[in-house]
Amino acid sequence: MSEQISLIIPTQRRLSGLSTAARSLFAQQGVERSRLELVVVDNDQQPSARETVEALAVEAPFPVVYVHEPEPGVANARNAAMARAQGDLIAFLDDDEEAPSSWLADLLSTRSALNADVVFGPVRGRAPPQITRHRDYLETFFSRLGPPSSGLIEGYYGCGNSLLRRAALPDPHAPFSALRNHTGGEDDLLFGQMKAHGARFAWSAEAFVWEDPVLNRLSLDYTIRRAFAYGQGPSAACAAATPPNYPGLVFWMAQGLVQAGVFGLLAGFKWLIRAPDLAFTLDRAARGLGKTLWWGPFKIEFYGRSAA
Repeated sequence: MSEQISLIIPTQRRLSGLSTAARSLFAQQGVERSRLELVVVDNDQQPSARETVEALAVEAPFPVVYVHEPEPGVANARNAAMARAQGDLIAFLDDDEEAPSSWLADLLSTRSALNADVVFGPVRGRAPPQITRHRDYLETFFSRLGPPSSGLIEGYYGCGNSLLRRAALPDPHAPFSALRNHTGGEDDLLFGQMKAHGARFAWSAEAFVWEDPVLNRLSLDYTIRRAFAYGQGPSAACAAATPPNYPGLVFWMAQGLVQAGVFGLLAGFKWLIRAPDLAFTLDRAARGLGKTLWWGPFKIEFYGRSAA
């Protein structure tokens, strides 16, 4: 019997993006629709996406399940969807992403060929025409680059645009840590734990998705803060390990200090000469600073802000 597949979209007050993402899943080709279901988890205190999901369900070629998770937090949302999902395989798509019609078939093909527990695919950032300043940087920032061809990989990427084998998860119904509800990185913790237990990760070069960030994220104010938070990831992971990985923590903090200093000075020079690639250099400086300043008061929360 073919494995059942649950497609999961977490969402919070992005009804237009949700509709685009869901309809791109309805158009998937090369996969038996009897194997599919879509689970949409609404992480708003009010069930603001319910009517949209109900309308989408009418046009869907397979079952659509609506889950309301009022407790804010990215891990809470993913776990709520996992608890309702029936699939043996779980495919995640974000509510600002759009999948080409061959996306799921490509992920499944790579998983089958390589016997992988998790498959990741590329993300191609797409800015609207009115965004002209720092456009190359912004589209690159919201992209995920990887190997030019499909194959097994040592590392791992984020949860958006991924396919997971449920049986390989440490907890098949609530695998994401609530410790990262507000900062993100819940997927890094999960995949790091899976790697430590021998999970097989793969890259599917053909299984790309488009990402269309909302306008208020298409600015250096957002992306440089987010780059700082990304930089905090490896240091925070070393501190959170059991037992804590103090040598690793010292390594990342020292590397971050050098990175912040070198690229910070370079960014200052590029600002003076109005270099067109200034944003890329600021990004690298911010990531370095994040590796060094990763604890308590320096933590930046991007998730878990749900309006009443």
